[in-house]
Amino acid sequence: MGLALLVSDVRRPVTYERGGEGEKNWEQVHERLLSFAKRRAGLEWEEGRLLRDAQRTGVHRRLGFASLGEYVERLFGYNGRLVKEKLRVAQSLEELPETSEALRAGELTWSAVRELTRVATADTERAWLDSARGLAVRQVEELVSGRAPGDLPSDAADPKLRRHVLRFEVAGETRALVQEALAKLRREAGEALDDDAALLLLARRVLATEGESKIDGGRASYQVQVTTCKACQRGEQIGNGEAHAIVAAVVEMSLCDAQVIGDTQETHVGRATQTIPPALRRHILRRDNGRCVVSACKHATWVDVHHLIPRAEAGPNEPDNLACLCVAHHRAVHEGRLIVDGKPSSGLSFRHADGSPYGGTLQVDVAERNAQVFAALRQLGFKERQCRSALDRCSATLPPTASREEVLRAALSLLG
Repeated sequence: MGLALLVSDVRRPVTYERGGEGEKNWEQVHERLLSFAKRRAGLEWEEGRLLRDAQRTGVHRRLGFASLGEYVERLFGYNGRLVKEKLRVAQSLEELPETSEALRAGELTWSAVRELTRVATADTERAWLDSARGLAVRQVEELVSGRAPGDLPSDAADPKLRRHVLRFEVAGETRALVQEALAKLRREAGEALDDDAALLLLARRVLATEGESKIDGGRASYQVQVTTCKACQRGEQIGNGEAHAIVAAVVEMSLCDAQVIGDTQETHVGRATQTIPPALRRHILRRDNGRCVVSACKHATWVDVHHLIPRAEAGPNEPDNLACLCVAHHRAVHEGRLIVDGKPSSGLSFRHADGSPYGGTLQVDVAERNAQVFAALRQLGFKERQCRSALDRCSATLPPTASREEVLRAALSLLG
C-alpha cells in the first residue's frame, strides 16, 4: 500500500507558482525532491527488512522459486549481486541501531549506509555516523576505503584493504571469452582464485606475451615501474601514467626478482642491475622447468624467482635459496597465506596459513586469523622468518579457537 501511494503521489500533476517572468518555482521543486528522497530512504529501510524476513521465512521456496534471488528479480528486477548487498546491509543494520534509524528517517541515503556497514561496529557506529553526515556518497566511499570492521575514521587507511572497481560494457561473445580465460587460469592454478588474483595473472600473461620471443629468461620479471621509498618501504606502481599505491607484499615480491634502475632523485644514472643475475635466473628457470613449483600449479608464463630466505634477511643468491613461483602463489607467500618449507635440493613442501598441508582441508577461520596476525607483525617491523617462527610456535600451543588478539599478544611475547 505504501509503495502504491508513493507512485500515485509522484505521478499526480504538480502546479507550480510562477514568478514575474513565468519561471517555475524552483523552491517548490527542491522541496518536493527533498521530501521524495527522505521517503525513498525510508522505503529502502523497509525493503531491506522485508527482504531479510523473506530470506528467513523461505518465501521463495513456498512459492516454488528456485532461489530468493530469482524471486526478488521477478519482483523488483534486481540482479543477484544487488540482492546480496541489500541483504547484507539489512542484516548489518540489526547491530547498528543508530545507522538504521538514520536510514529510516531519511538522514542518510541507502548508498551511504551501504558503505558505512562495511566498517562500522556497535562500538564505532557513532564515530562513523558523525564523520559521514553531510558527505556525498563518493566521499563516504573514500572515507571507508582502506578501513576494516572495527577501525575508526581517524585510523590510517591500509592500502591492502583499498579496493578498486573495473567496469566494462562488452558483447556477449567477449564476456564468454573472458569468463573462459579466467576459468582456465583458475584450473591451471589448481586452487580457487578470487577475481583480484585471476585478473592479475591475466594481465601479467598479456604483458609477457610481447617479449616472450625476445627474452631468454635472464631478465627480471618486474619490468613494470615500481617505485619504493627507502625509509618506509612503501611502494607505488605506474599504470598508464598514473601512480597507484601498492601493498607491502607486492613491494617485497618486486624486490625478489627486479631490475633496479637507481634513485629517481639522483642526477647521475648508473647501469641498471638485477636482484638476481641473468645467468643464475636462467639456471633456476631451467631447473624448475619454467613453471611454478607449488604442488599442482600449472602456471608457466612470466613466473617470478622467489628468495626462500628473503633478501632483506640476507637471503643469498644461490640456487638452493631460489624457486619459481607464479604471481598468485608468490603474493600468497609474502602475505603469510602460503608457507614454503625445505630447499629445492632436498624437496619443498607447502602449507596453508593454518599449518595444514597445501591442497588439503584447512580451517579457513584459523588460516585467515594467522594471515592477519602475520601482516600485523610485519607492519610492526618484524622480519618474515621471525613472524613465521612465532606463528608456528603459537599454533602449537594455542587452541584453534584463540582470537586474533590472543595470537598477536602471544606472538609479540615470543618476539620480545
